[in-house]
Amino acid sequence: MMSLTKYLILIMLAFASNIYGQTKNEKAMKLNAGIVTEKLAESKKFYTEVLGFGITFENEFYLLLHTPSKSAEISFLLPNHPSQQVLFQKPFKGEGMYLTIEVDDVDALYQSLKKKGISIKIEMRNEPWGDRHFAIQDPNGIGIDLVKYAPQ
Repeated sequence: MMSLTKYLILIMLAFASNIYGQTKNEKAMKLNAGIVTEKLAESKKFYTEVLGFGITFENEFYLLLHTPSKSAEISFLLPNHPSQQVLFQKPFKGEGMYLTIEVDDVDALYQSLKKKGISIKIEMRNEPWGDRHFAIQDPNGIGIDLVKYAPQ
């Protein structure tokens, strides 16, 4: 028969592995990129009208948008807002960041954006590894790579 001490140790180990280890019920992480910018209205217009994003939440200093499928989000925050810690107050300077958005029909999206008069920063191209993509730029200077990945 197992001693009470050994039994308690086994229970504690099982509990610890459920907290700190990977389990079947563990939820995946969800990334929400945030941009600190004065351009909340311009960002809202661009992402909703050009890319078809929806508004998840909005107030006078924060905007949270979601992709049409609601599978990803992006947020925009006014700089130097008193509700935010110093780490989240400095504005984005328009360089050193890009987003990649995978789409089902990159050719149709390309044609649609061209018809809307959206400036294409990198024309449609096929990569040697099979991806097909083009790029645009949002009002904050963020490059957006719109891609149809090659089948794996």
